[in-house]
Amino acid sequence: MRHPRWVRKFLSDVDLDVIQSAVIDAEARTAAEIRVHLDHRCSGDPVTRAVAVFERLGMHRTAGRHAVLVYVAISDHKLAVIGDRGIHERVGQPYWDRLVAAITAHFRDERPRDGFVHALAELGGVLAQHFPRRPDDVNELGDELTISP
Repeated sequence: MRHPRWVRKFLSDVDLDVIQSAVIDAEARTAAEIRVHLDHRCSGDPVTRAVAVFERLGMHRTAGRHAVLVYVAISDHKLAVIGDRGIHERVGQPYWDRLVAAITAHFRDERPRDGFVHALAELGGVLAQHFPRRPDDVNELGDELTISP
């Protein structure tokens, strides 16, 4: 699949594959669901946009209300990480703020792939504590990155 130019300027195809593998690795330890979404632009608040994307992707429909979205508006340099009610109640806003700061630091150092991989590994560990993987766990959402047209 050929991605838009604005994506290819930010992440290579290899980077995208590595990030998808990091999602799969993180989800292997937890019953929770994780998605990464790339947007070209975000004219307003990234959290508001992330909530809209979260709902459009049906992430609020997971059985345990335990989905997390890592949202990045590439051209506008905006980022949000949000979790559904089941997760947010356990980790709280300070956790999301620390995760965003860690990703942002990698982005500033022009290492976006490392930022995603770090965040996904961190998420996998925290989610495994609160939502350990069960033998009957079903992957409710795809693991591929989603990209706005």
